[in-house]
Amino acid sequence: MTDRIAFIGGGNMASALIGGLLRQGVAPAALQVIEPLAATREALHRQHGVQAQPAAGDFLAQSSLVVWAVKPQVFREACRPVREHTRQALHLSVAAGIRSDCIAAWLGTERVVRAMPNTPALVGRGITGLLARPAVDEADRQRIARVVAPTGEMLWLSSEAQLDAVTALSGSGPAYVFYFLEAMREAGSAMGLGPEQAYQLALATFSGAAELARQSPEPPEVLRQRVTSPGGTTHAALCRLESDGVKAAFVGAMQAARQRAAELGDEFGRD
Repeated sequence: MTDRIAFIGGGNMASALIGGLLRQGVAPAALQVIEPLAATREALHRQHGVQAQPAAGDFLAQSSLVVWAVKPQVFREACRPVREHTRQALHLSVAAGIRSDCIAAWLGTERVVRAMPNTPALVGRGITGLLARPAVDEADRQRIARVVAPTGEMLWLSSEAQLDAVTALSGSGPAYVFYFLEAMREAGSAMGLGPEQAYQLALATFSGAAELARQSPEPPEVLRQRVTSPGGTTHAALCRLESDGVKAAFVGAMQAARQRAAELGDEFGRD
């Protein structure tokens, strides 16, 4: 990869992408980071060997790709000092909710791709939903794919509404898994296991079941039925989950996350 890449924001997701690029052989000197927090700049240099600056400057004009890893509420303001230097660049945003038309207007370019990654990207096991504006050509898509690939899987989408759904399902999804892990650890401890034992069992069960589902051609409802004997222990557990409305609550929770993603676009995407 011969791109010079600038990151606006140097938090966890920027760090995950930077680490992936370095593993591909990209030289640290080809990467530039704008990060106002001194502690974060120092951490990036210590971990990855990249130079980070506290503010935008003329040096950004050398960048052919700009990755926006800022919080939604500061995105518009962050564009102001960057825009004049990067109109020629391809732009990739990982900010939740901020719609591509707003980003294009703020930056003065139509070459914008939105992405919704998730935190397993930090260990190369994430999945990222991607949406490209019409001005983004196939070569640009391939450049974006090379940046995202080291963090895990990717999925190209056709509408912003789909990206809000991705935000709710996989973007927020790791928190749902951690929530269930907490519950399983708590239940195991209450039933006489040590917390470490319960957590080990829960972790192995989640990762093993996910891998089984990945390798199986069967849908999840069939896999569930195969481990649920009528009148057995699993049947008793699932009956309790159904009677407590857990599935409906879970679906409702993701709908709430999708709605909040849309609200972020309305709230912070206004001109």
